[in-house]
Amino acid sequence: MNLINTTDELASACSRLAAHPFVTVDTEFLRETTYYPKLCLVQMASPDEAVMVDPLAEGLDLAPLMALMTDQNVVKVFHAARQDLEIVWMLGRVLPTPLFDTQVAAMVCGYGDSVGYEQLVNDLAKARVDKSSRFTDWSRRPLSEAQLVYAESDVTHLRDVYLALQADLAASGRESWVAEEMAVLNSPGTYEVKPENAWQRLKGRLRKPKELAVLMELAAWREREAQHRDVPRQRVLKDDALMDIVQRAPRSAEALGELRSVPNGFERSRSGGEVLAAVERALALDPHSLPRLERERGRPSNGAVLDLLKVLLKATADTERVAPKIIASSDDLEEIASNDEADVPALKGWRRELFGEKALALKNGSLSLRIVRGRVTVG
Repeated sequence: MNLINTTDELASACSRLAAHPFVTVDTEFLRETTYYPKLCLVQMASPDEAVMVDPLAEGLDLAPLMALMTDQNVVKVFHAARQDLEIVWMLGRVLPTPLFDTQVAAMVCGYGDSVGYEQLVNDLAKARVDKSSRFTDWSRRPLSEAQLVYAESDVTHLRDVYLALQADLAASGRESWVAEEMAVLNSPGTYEVKPENAWQRLKGRLRKPKELAVLMELAAWREREAQHRDVPRQRVLKDDALMDIVQRAPRSAEALGELRSVPNGFERSRSGGEVLAAVERALALDPHSLPRLERERGRPSNGAVLDLLKVLLKATADTERVAPKIIASSDDLEEIASNDEADVPALKGWRRELFGEKALALKNGSLSLRIVRGRVTVG
């Protein structure tokens, strides 16, 4: 198995692949030591062939690949596509369209929440995946024969998985359900990380408005620094240290250095000075200009309603053979329990028809849950 390592070879391969109605795609990448993923290998397969592309090859132009990704006559099939799409967006500022994610489709077809590729290959392609090369270093050259065999199987088995799921969706009339999810995956906003929103990853630990202000400034600084240096955000400042600074709000190098979670000497570094400047900016903010902190989640007054909604969701998912996770999230259920007009996905589109209307009816007393022969039924 040879790697494509010239632009001419890539253009020729993409031209052949574009003659088919679909192409399966997968990538191998590393990001343990970087902020942005480092693309190391691209695998693609049509019904006729499989090809592997070496994006690390000197002088290789990925333009033919990006053209294939946007060819409207070819469906691009991925499994658990989000990270692969992030890489395509980062490299070419394009997103694959039309798109089909077999993980999402499998959830719609009743294979459970976040079903794994190996399970689908076993169930639908009647094959086994050798996982021994999964966590190898894909940036080293030459790649071993075992790595290449593993990489190729990721897209060859995916052909059978795609065809089986596509047939299942067509039989059930649920193609539009998957299409709605693909629209989210194909939105550039899904992959654009804005430093000013980085605080939201850690907001659950907050108690006071002052802490929120410091977290917003400090998390934004860390995100920009990680992007600029192309290192993981934890390499800039670990979460524990960041939250200690948020809670203590040190205003001097001495106070910063007293925090046990902060590395020795950090307070005297350039980064230490920038952290202190971020704290000062935060403390100068008007508290009324900050987002409102969410109430601590415990057992709300509508906790019994929430419990009933969870039972209804499970019963609906079992009856309709759809993964609960793709119908409604825990946050959706909490919002619905409190508000009949909640702006959540579960009260929109096919989810509302499948579950949302029942949830509202249950809340309002016009629908009941019963146990019949050991199973929950809706009536």
